[in-house]
Amino acid sequence: MLTDRFARIRLAHLPTPLEAAPALRAAVGGPPLWIKRDDCTGLATGGNKTRKLEFLMAEAVAAGADRVLTAGGVQSNHARQTAAAAAKLGLGCEIILDETLADADADYRKNGNVLIDRLCGALIRRVPRDTDLEAALAERARALGEAGGRPYVIPVGGSNAVGALGYVDCAAELVRQSREAGESLELVVHASGSAGTQAGLVAGFHALDAEVAVLGLCVSRSAPEQAQKVRRLAEQTLALLGVTRPLAEDRIQTNGDYVGDGYGIPTQAMVAAVELTARTEGLLLDPVYSGKAMAGLIDLIRKNRLPKVRSVVFLHTGGAAGLFAYRSTFESSAGLHR
Repeated sequence: MLTDRFARIRLAHLPTPLEAAPALRAAVGGPPLWIKRDDCTGLATGGNKTRKLEFLMAEAVAAGADRVLTAGGVQSNHARQTAAAAAKLGLGCEIILDETLADADADYRKNGNVLIDRLCGALIRRVPRDTDLEAALAERARALGEAGGRPYVIPVGGSNAVGALGYVDCAAELVRQSREAGESLELVVHASGSAGTQAGLVAGFHALDAEVAVLGLCVSRSAPEQAQKVRRLAEQTLALLGVTRPLAEDRIQTNGDYVGDGYGIPTQAMVAAVELTARTEGLLLDPVYSGKAMAGLIDLIRKNRLPKVRSVVFLHTGGAAGLFAYRSTFESSAGLHR
């Protein structure tokens, strides 16, 4: 495997399933639709960050860390999985959460991922919206180090070249699973935020010389900004792997049409996509990432704007715990009262 020479601690339930979604496909049209179930990685309800944490936590342990530090929005799926991984490995965990939504209700502030963070023993510090989270992490690490601690900083989303190795592995897993299923693997669609998942997939497929397109549906920034972020991290990941063959310009595909009013802010299309996916496949998406990405995929299919492919794989990045933080959003939806 491409990542065999890197330190790793097994945390995820792998390989995650690759499942057909015929009922959802019948409802929206388009080519055959498959779901890569990275919501099934385990670790406190699972999600895509667990793959990244296998490599990041191994580096933390090798460095002799006594605790890990990370950051994100209040309902960060990454923070929840980091807290669970730290608990499993007997490390302390501190999380800096920024107040993404100014008018958030009690469910958003205390339920969902935040509840699980606390259950796993994480120490939580809240900071104002638009705080420089990387600077805040660096400052906290400095203070802990000066006090004799041995902190290890995990970037927002676990998205550096080490973390992206988890999705290099996932790329190889998808190639193998699609071959075993007798399906053509041509297009993977997913929510793209901190960029590590998309960068890892792009780097993995490139290293394998597999002609698979990866479309990242943005959840927090414009398509050009996201593409730049993904390319930079994909190239860093390829350098870590020792792959020198240049990455073609068209390997980075992003779409920013479905962000809505901003990160973590619900859209009606997201609510409709979450409801439809639950009612056709019994599959729970999340409001911030996979729900917006599925809303985008559905819209692209219905408008015939997807590339001409024989099938589509939707990478489910997990996060259903976040649904409980958005109870009021879904209760106010007419769809839930049918």
